[in-house]
Amino acid sequence: MADPPRAARRSRFLSKEEVELWNKVTADVRPTRARRRPPEEQPIDAPESKKGAAATPAVPVSPPAEKKQRPRPAPPPAEIDHRTRTKLRRGRLEVEAKLDLHGLRQAEAQTALYDFLRRAQAAGARMAIVVTGKGVRSEEGGVLRRLAPMWLSAPAMRDLVVGFGEAARNHGGEGALYVQIRRPRGMK
Repeated sequence: MADPPRAARRSRFLSKEEVELWNKVTADVRPTRARRRPPEEQPIDAPESKKGAAATPAVPVSPPAEKKQRPRPAPPPAEIDHRTRTKLRRGRLEVEAKLDLHGLRQAEAQTALYDFLRRAQAAGARMAIVVTGKGVRSEEGGVLRRLAPMWLSAPAMRDLVVGFGEAARNHGGEGALYVQIRRPRGMK
């Protein structure tokens, strides 16, 4: 017989005896990735020194230097969620910065996009619009329209971009992208 669906299962609380038993069982459990502690100093009057071995002066052990943990890399950008897109479309969420890439070549556009997002992040903007144009000359759309999502997904942009998605019709539709900007590290 299969397990009932998660919603159909009834949860119950543990009894006092079960909680006590669980606490006893887990009392000596330690994390598996614990850091090793440096060996402790032996006191001068340790049993080894009393056996006749040459007594060596105790050398104070300096505490290990704290390792600077590298900040974890930011996750890759995600699609802007439906709620945020709806707020933008209805004007309830403000677009704080806008970049128009019309007339730029690929390299110029990529540099302009990166510089624009850096400046917008420094200025505290949370939402921006990047206008790429629709590219009416080819069936697949314009070059910038195809490349902008790849540029925004690149690892170099991860500390700048939370997510992005196609803009609403009143903001440019297929020829524009909403870009949600990540807060700079250290700011909350």
